[in-house]
Amino acid sequence: MNLEQIVLSQSNNSRIRCPVCAEDRKKSHIKSMGITVENDRVVYQCFHCGTSGAVRRDRFMYQVKELSSKNIAPIDPPSEVKPEIVEKFLLSRGIDPQLVQDYPLVGGNKYFAEGGKQDAIGFIYGDTRAPQAIKWRSVSDKAFTQQGSARSFFGLNQLPKDLTDLVICEGEMDVLALAAAGIPAIGCPNGAPQKISDRKVDPKEDGKYSFVWESRELIESVQRVVFIPDQDEPGQALVEELARRIGRAKCWTVALPEKDANETLQKHGSEALREALLAAKPLPLEGVYSPSDFETQILSLYDDGVVKGASTGLGTLDPLYTVLPGQLSVFTGLPGSGKSELIDQICVNIAMQKGWRFAIASFENPPHMHIAKLAEKVIGKPFFGNDRMSADERDYALAFLNEHFVFLQSHDGAPSTVQSIIDRTKQAVMRMGVRGLIIDPYNYLDMTGGDSEHQAISKMLTDIVLFCKSHELHAWFVAHPAKQLPDSGPPKGQHISGSAAWFAKADMGVTVHRAGNQTEVHVWKSRFKWVGAVGMVELNYHLPTGTYSDKAHFAALTNEWDDIDL
Repeated sequence: MNLEQIVLSQSNNSRIRCPVCAEDRKKSHIKSMGITVENDRVVYQCFHCGTSGAVRRDRFMYQVKELSSKNIAPIDPPSEVKPEIVEKFLLSRGIDPQLVQDYPLVGGNKYFAEGGKQDAIGFIYGDTRAPQAIKWRSVSDKAFTQQGSARSFFGLNQLPKDLTDLVICEGEMDVLALAAAGIPAIGCPNGAPQKISDRKVDPKEDGKYSFVWESRELIESVQRVVFIPDQDEPGQALVEELARRIGRAKCWTVALPEKDANETLQKHGSEALREALLAAKPLPLEGVYSPSDFETQILSLYDDGVVKGASTGLGTLDPLYTVLPGQLSVFTGLPGSGKSELIDQICVNIAMQKGWRFAIASFENPPHMHIAKLAEKVIGKPFFGNDRMSADERDYALAFLNEHFVFLQSHDGAPSTVQSIIDRTKQAVMRMGVRGLIIDPYNYLDMTGGDSEHQAISKMLTDIVLFCKSHELHAWFVAHPAKQLPDSGPPKGQHISGSAAWFAKADMGVTVHRAGNQTEVHVWKSRFKWVGAVGMVELNYHLPTGTYSDKAHFAALTNEWDDIDL
């Protein structure tokens, strides 16, 4: 059976061996693919290779998308090609076939899930003699099917050497339209995002953009990256996600008179595309801009209201503290208060609920021990002891963590600096789409130099804040108070060692405090009232798993057990 048949055969929510990657793994028995059965479809995701999608009960919804670029086997080139199909289709779209003859295109008959066998044009990814993938498009409608898995930009091999500007558009036909106008460009293998949240790419689709990492050397070598997107909401969301990974400082965007480059070519000619490119504008980041430069954000604010932070997964904490991209959270508390455990649980909860990915720079926990702690929060059972998680549960947790967390380690013995962490996190953003960064604790960072401690901390926090805003990620800093204050209540931002900047530059300020057997979470700063509020909430702490829970939820569970006649 193929993937969709296997998925459709599941009648209940379950975990199965992944049909895509299981046979290539040493532990082929691991059930790494989660199945969720809904009313009209079955949703699936493998936490090892990233294969995900959904299948309707009556038909295939969309093709399999894989995250991993490992073990990409070339496919056989088509045995029968019909160049006349390609020529006829290009002419119908206003493209002179002679102007794009260097691009790897084939024509043939392909079977589509809807419509059966049809004439189609194929866009070849990789070597034409051993293609990585061929994306087929029906010439009669917009039906697509794919052989192999396209994991790179389309048109890379046709770019001239010594580029100063790299032009990126949405799809293969836009690449050909721009080429016909004398503009070399590359197209995204997956097009625009299918899922959008707050007019941006849904975090659960982050893995579909790993092709940016494959072209990092090219991106780093050019002076500008210029986007010519489709002039619609998915097109703008695509620009925002690619700019987040590349870094907005070198990103520019183009406005077109029609929906996309191909339609502009058909209705206005090549000159209109060249004029639009000359009128490219930088994405807002620094300098002086008019209100029109922020039109997308303004319309989103008008239509949808302010952007809410992601839930912590703890209902009683959410009114005081949520997690918003582009912000900095500072956590403090006395040693052993559980501040790192709370951050870890919040991140695991957001990974489960929203699909976010996180980078961790943890200096007090060896990675293998930290991973064991995170696994406890995924499964809800201890990693050690008599009531520990099973081997299958352990493997499931590790597969999940491998998908959603990376660790920033310095193996050369050199001390970490905030800039080295930023540099490594940039790579994680480009490659994985990381949306969260944890630095725990800050005092392990090397800040030697001419600045005073106060100036060094202030500059460090400024660098982190600017980095968060540029790449739309949330950062957590763990910082210890200057000294224990047993009789003065929980420490707050102004009690953190080294600088008043901890209070001034934090967007969210949190103290985790143990008072006897109680765990108190004090929010002492919230920059925006729609993200959080100043206040305190008590949480339950489960020592064997290092997990927190709402007191109300714990009480409800107790009442349920009280009603059971044992």
